[in-house]
Amino acid sequence: MTAVEVATPHGPARVHLHPVGRPRAWLVLGHGAGGGVGAPDLVAATEAARAEDVGVALVEQPYRVAGRRSPAPARQLDAAWLAVVGHLRGNVMGDPPLLVGGRSSGARVACRTAREAGAAGVVCLAFPLQPPQRRDGTVPASRLDELEAVSVPVLVVQGTRDRFGMPPASARRSVAEVSADHSLRGDLAATRAAVGAWLRALLA
Repeated sequence: MTAVEVATPHGPARVHLHPVGRPRAWLVLGHGAGGGVGAPDLVAATEAARAEDVGVALVEQPYRVAGRRSPAPARQLDAAWLAVVGHLRGNVMGDPPLLVGGRSSGARVACRTAREAGAAGVVCLAFPLQPPQRRDGTVPASRLDELEAVSVPVLVVQGTRDRFGMPPASARRSVAEVSADHSLRGDLAATRAAVGAWLRALLA
C-alpha cells in the first residue's frame, strides 16, 4: 500500500493505493461522512476487489486530511473527488476500466459524479437512502434519485437492519442484502462475497 497526496480545489486529499500486478480494472472508493478509509466494509471491498485482480484506491477527502470530522458541502466533496479521479486516471491507472464507489456519504459522491468521472460501474456500501426524521417532525426526501441518475451498472450492499432503509433493485442496479446495520460489520464475509461476485460478472 502506498499513500499519496493529491491537490484538489479544496485542499489536499490523500489516496491509499492498493495495486495489483495486471489490473483488470481500478476501483476508487470514498469513506463515510464521519469515518475514514479503514472502515471494515471498505477493507472487505478492497480485499474482494484485489482478489479479482482489481486495483483499489481509497480516497480521504480534504476535510478529513485537515483533521475535521464534519463533512464539507456536497459540491466541495464532488469537486475534490473528481480532481482525485482525474489525477489517478492520468498518472496511476492507465487504460483499465474505472469503477467508483464508497460507503454511505462516499457512495452518494460516487453516484453524483459517475458520469463526469467516466465510470464503468459503481459500488455503494450502505447507501443512506432515507434521511432520518427531523426534530420538527418533517421527513426529508429520499435520495433514491441519486441512485436512479447513474447510467452504468450499480451494486448496492445494504444491511437488513440499516436505519436508512433498503434501496430497490432495478435493471441496472443489483442490491445485496446482508445481515447487518449501517456499518455492515455484522456480516463482512457477505459484503466481501457480494462485491467479488459483482466484479466477476461485470468484468467477465
